Amino acid sequence: MSTIHRRGVLAAAGALALARPGLAQVAGRKVKVASIYTVPVEQQWVSRIHKALTAAVARGDTEYVWSENVSNTDYERVMREYAQKGMDLIVGEAFGVERAARKVATDFPKTAFLIGSSFGPSGRNFAVFDNWIQEPAYLTGLVAGGMTKSNLIGMVGGYPIPEVNRLMHAFMDGAREANKDVKFLVTFIGSWFDPPKAKEAAFAMIDRGADILYAERFGVSDAAKERGKLAIGNVIDTQAQYPQTVVASALWHMEATIDRALAKVKDGSFTAEDYGQFSTMKFGGASLAPFGTFDDKIPAAIKELVKTREAEIRDGLFRVNVNDSEPKSS
Repeated sequence: MSTIHRRGVLAAAGALALARPGLAQVAGRKVKVASIYTVPVEQQWVSRIHKALTAAVARGDTEYVWSENVSNTDYERVMREYAQKGMDLIVGEAFGVERAARKVATDFPKTAFLIGSSFGPSGRNFAVFDNWIQEPAYLTGLVAGGMTKSNLIGMVGGYPIPEVNRLMHAFMDGAREANKDVKFLVTFIGSWFDPPKAKEAAFAMIDRGADILYAERFGVSDAAKERGKLAIGNVIDTQAQYPQTVVASALWHMEATIDRALAKVKDGSFTAEDYGQFSTMKFGGASLAPFGTFDDKIPAAIKELVKTREAEIRDGLFRVNVNDSEPKSS
């Protein structure tokens, strides 16, 4: 029987273990992990966590259960349910439920928590992570700045939180380096998963003259494809689905973060710390997707600039600015 299950079989996650022996070494068995997602696992951001954990299951050292589409009002209850069932590690994103998530961690000091958060670690068992992929986002901006004909780029985001803002700003900075005349249209749709709404926002930008769209949300690339425009991907590579639309993508790889947390839970050394750096290019947590179908369509000078900046980033000779403020249209 597979160790990967949906919420409906949550009872199979493990026996009730409120008195289990703390953050001790997990010896002689698989690490039991539960994840809580506020959106479907297919959504870009959480799909990266899901992918890394399913890879750990495939290695044979992890058991993994998850709940998806959990509302903020239900999040604390689900966290507690998993903790009570004896999970060794609980993974999730707490951007809308920070206080509740941290309270659960305090109430279950024998459980390790690895939570996506805008804030720092707390206590002894509440570690945090983030998608620090502003470096490849900058590189995709270089491509967009060099490819636009109208000098107007549309950008559709979910919410203007730091995790989104810094990627948008990095992209904009890259585009400006490649093209000093580029301008931007910026819209936030107020949802993490509403492809139709994102698509409509993108259509509005195309109607105003944008010929390249930054697809922070699902739905944007669909609009670009229908109108014959170009798109820049975020977090995942969707060029296979949009071979004539998606030019470049900034990718997030959660394996370095997840594997480190699993190893620490396994040997009993897990502590509250910030895992953010493990999402950078230096640690293999981020990368620029191959240009693929657009390899011979991007100007040679832009490709050379991207290659130079990428090498400088990896060598520590170029630092992408981190700006968490809300980006505006220009």
